[in-house]
Amino acid sequence: MATTDSEILIERSGAVTTITLHRPDALNALTPSMLVSLDNAVGAAIDDPTQRVVVLTGTGRAFSAGVDLKALGDRALVNGVVGDILDVPARALTDKLANGSIVSIAKVNGFCFTGALEIALACDIMVVADEATLADTHAKFGLRPTWGMSQRLPAAVGMTKARELSLTARNVRGLEAAVIGLAARSVPREELDATVNELVELIAANSSGSLAAYKDLFQVAEQEGLTDGLAYEASTDYPIDDTEERLAAFR
Repeated sequence: MATTDSEILIERSGAVTTITLHRPDALNALTPSMLVSLDNAVGAAIDDPTQRVVVLTGTGRAFSAGVDLKALGDRALVNGVVGDILDVPARALTDKLANGSIVSIAKVNGFCFTGALEIALACDIMVVADEATLADTHAKFGLRPTWGMSQRLPAAVGMTKARELSLTARNVRGLEAAVIGLAARSVPREELDATVNELVELIAANSSGSLAAYKDLFQVAEQEGLTDGLAYEASTDYPIDDTEERLAAFR
């Protein structure tokens, strides 16, 4: 089942929702209304008990070129902040991608800059085309991150590499993104769809309760450290209702 929005496309197939950023003439640049639509679409997938995976990607040559500053009109950007008109829906979206109960995958098919990279970093898994170009360009334009870049980029690549990427604002190609841990995998563009589909099939075949538990536990591992994380793992229960069914053939 596929539905359309003026700026995004939504397709559901089995347990998977694919959301495509769809402003190809503007390299899928992010507008306030687009961020609201993305947040609503991800929220709907999370609220649907039949859905286990949500995939974000872009139409054409880009995942997204980042914020469409033209959409802000004459609005002044004080102290390098894009403002609540973008920050509020973007933070709601990244929170759902990172903390929602279903697995989120960023399928980065092309250009992925700044705010778009913040969105991709909020996903559980990022898979990129070898030919893709990624960059944190906040500093190039006198901006500062407000959607999670300063926290999620170091968590992904380490503080030393994060400093180098953000302070230089340099481009990273897909192969390097995978080598430094920014992405989980990099493959030739013609293999990107098949690679992500294979990952999705493997993930969707697993227990939704177990997937949700892992998402929560990995978040704690990133935020709390080993000692507190081990204590949390040992003391936290999760509603997993298909264990007996999945083990029946082995007992």
